[in-house]
Amino acid sequence: MPELPEVETVRRGLLPVLQDQVIERTDVRRPDLRWPFPGRMAERLSHVRVNALRRRSKYILADLSSGETLIIHLGMSGRILISGDPLGRFHKKHAAPEKHDHVVFHIASGARVTFNDPRRFGAMDLTATDEVDRHKLLRNLGPEPLGNAFNDRYLIEALCNRRTPIKSALLDQSVVAGLGNIYVCEVLYRAGISPVRLASRTSKARVSRLVPLIRDVLNEAIEAGGSTLNDFRHTDGELGYFQHRFQVYDRESEPCLTNGCSGKIARVVQSGRSSFYCPKCQR
Repeated sequence: MPELPEVETVRRGLLPVLQDQVIERTDVRRPDLRWPFPGRMAERLSHVRVNALRRRSKYILADLSSGETLIIHLGMSGRILISGDPLGRFHKKHAAPEKHDHVVFHIASGARVTFNDPRRFGAMDLTATDEVDRHKLLRNLGPEPLGNAFNDRYLIEALCNRRTPIKSALLDQSVVAGLGNIYVCEVLYRAGISPVRLASRTSKARVSRLVPLIRDVLNEAIEAGGSTLNDFRHTDGELGYFQHRFQVYDRESEPCLTNGCSGKIARVVQSGRSSFYCPKCQR
């Protein structure tokens, strides 16, 4: 499932085509994705201007001139592709509709934005912009890891009484928004912290060091265009490249990359997810 860097990469790719542009018409080609679409969705997403395009956790939020906000989640296999931009930033011509093109936005500029989702685990919803933070998908989210509210004091307090593995605590979206399995594995490796260590047993000094490391890993991943393992693509169809920089994720039994370490990367399953780490470097 796309994590914060992949969603931010998609948002940035959409900015020049959607922000301050008018959606002339929207084609909704099925009644649902993961959940049913909101009523009259095609009508509500036609003849409206996109005033702002932002991200909250793993969601893309499009604030519309109608006073509503479109919430988009990519799910496991969702892709947003752009074609036909008259300004030449996207060279792809409009393709014939494909089987899994479920929602198509026709922009007044001549561009087309297509949401394609073979597995249909993605989601879209519409809600009043002034109430979006109270939407059921967003209201319990923790602070953004790249924002000022996420700092060492906050994280120490959030983790001090959690008797769960620190990996699980960092994946809890109410603790910090947008972190997923790949990037938590990479962060804990850089911090030298075992994913099975209890959050409450992690010293304040070590928790403090997590904050800049989380930001570093996320910023590096955004710069690389995210990670492509199976389905993720940029809005122009290109792949992300951060997977070539993985130090532990998906490297089971391979040598640890820490200088002087003779360990090998191990894998352990936590809450149904694979955690990759070096048992010698990470304690």
